[in-house]
Amino acid sequence: MGNVVQAVVVYDGRLLLVGQADGGELPSGTGQPAETAQATAARVVYELTGYLVDGSAPLDGTDAVVCQLLSEEPSEGARLTSEQIHWTPIEETARAALPPAVRTYIEGHTPV
Repeated sequence: MGNVVQAVVVYDGRLLLVGQADGGELPSGTGQPAETAQATAARVVYELTGYLVDGSAPLDGTDAVVCQLLSEEPSEGARLTSEQIHWTPIEETARAALPPAVRTYIEGHTPV
């Protein structure tokens, strides 16, 4: 059984979160046999949200993968509804359940 991989998708100063609007969490899912963490992150984001992303780089010391957004519009067939998918401004992610390494990474992307 694979590890749970979290996808970190930052676009235009916002972080992709799923779940509750007042906090939310990173899109995450379990890897399949022989699937890289990057591939898992890309698949999970697409399955949950319909957005195409490219899992580019694992974050050291975490099960999180930094992803680049490839499609500005989600495709149909996402598992989550649009009410469960949030592009949250980075400065408003304080209540989200983020691992410390992810928080450090996105703080480097916060517009000053």
